[in-house]
Amino acid sequence: MAHQAGGQRPAPRSVVEGCDAQAYLQDYATLLEAVPFPSLVVDHRWNVVRANGAFEALFRGVRPHPTAMPGDNFLRFVLFHPDAGDVLGEHESGWCLPMLAHLKTALERCGHDHELQSIRRDLAQDPIMEAAYRQGLPHWIRAVGEAATQLDGALRLLLHPDPRRGPTECRIVDETTPTLAEIGCTRLTMVLRDARRPAVTARRPRRRRGTGGHLTVVPAAED
Repeated sequence: MAHQAGGQRPAPRSVVEGCDAQAYLQDYATLLEAVPFPSLVVDHRWNVVRANGAFEALFRGVRPHPTAMPGDNFLRFVLFHPDAGDVLGEHESGWCLPMLAHLKTALERCGHDHELQSIRRDLAQDPIMEAAYRQGLPHWIRAVGEAATQLDGALRLLLHPDPRRGPTECRIVDETTPTLAEIGCTRLTMVLRDARRPAVTARRPRRRRGTGGHLTVVPAAED
């Protein structure tokens, strides 16, 4: 479902204002580095405000992309980077659809936000991604329930670049403190689990933008 998003690079990420907030985030970065699991702090647009070394190591093999690097905006990475499925296992159901749900919620709350609108426009440029948002997402939520859109406590599959781990489940834990919430930020940690799956469902070949295809969560039209 990932594609090369068009358009220019988004405007620089928003900076949390206030000296106290900046000092808090600087100290919080020290805390993040002490965590052995991938952990990041994002704002309401999913711009990455802080991330630790374990997060960077998880995505170290990702190729450069003009608009969708994981350390810049995690939502854009999940939706638009062609390498997203190489790290985020079960990419469509486990990562892409839940993140589309979060985009929908964010747009309902902050509909005039220019960065969120930019992501929405990039979705609209691709017929399959647009079908995912308009048709696939409601169909998927009806099938699995609203709870599946929540990140806190969710189990997700990672294809870790460290060969000692390989395919590994992680539990996403929301560790947002009251201070982070006050400045509009969320902290998420991917707690890697010891139990590993014996096999991973094969990823579908990457498609080029503009090519035909059918999204698995969108009901196929009857002949």
